[in-house]
Amino acid sequence: MIAIINYDAGNLASVERAVSYLGFKCIVTNDIKTIYGAERIIFPGVGAAGTAMDSLKRLALDLAIKQAVVDGKPILGICLGTQIIMEYSEENETQCLKIIDGVVKAFPPDIKSGDGSRLKIPHMGWNGLENIKKHPVLSDLHEDDEFYFVHGYYPYPTNSEHVLSTTDYAISFASVIGFNNIIATQFHPEKSGRPGLSFLKNFCLWNPG
Repeated sequence: MIAIINYDAGNLASVERAVSYLGFKCIVTNDIKTIYGAERIIFPGVGAAGTAMDSLKRLALDLAIKQAVVDGKPILGICLGTQIIMEYSEENETQCLKIIDGVVKAFPPDIKSGDGSRLKIPHMGWNGLENIKKHPVLSDLHEDDEFYFVHGYYPYPTNSEHVLSTTDYAISFASVIGFNNIIATQFHPEKSGRPGLSFLKNFCLWNPG
């Protein structure tokens, strides 16, 4: 069973539909016992870092996630779920879960493309992955595949070895990060068509170590 963690952040139903479509059993839950008993965990979400961390602590889900890391269970972070596994987010000046060393940065408000035109924040729409490292969950992905992004902040890991792919939006940012039994994406695989479903399927079959 795959536990999709419910911490009052949005985007849970679309993740549940995608995983179920692929034929894997999953449940959206904030029940600690269910999460402890799950074989693997998906940690999605949209919203603000400060509110998300407040909900995680109130429901004791921060402890459940950290225990799953220790236990070696496969964990997938998506969008906000990717950002708050870092140490600190500039959004709401939030202390996060501190599972992966690094911070979450805001896109500069005056960010511009190569031709000097101002880009919109949040970064919203389809974009590709670059510098893809070898990883079982990324095994079927290519640099010509595109994925759906919606975000005004991005993860910036301290250790570049934790960056599995990057994406360019005037600046190059980490779009997939990973360490041991955790992999996390800034894009939304559940909204990214065939490549996104391939990514989710690989995660659901992945056995770290």
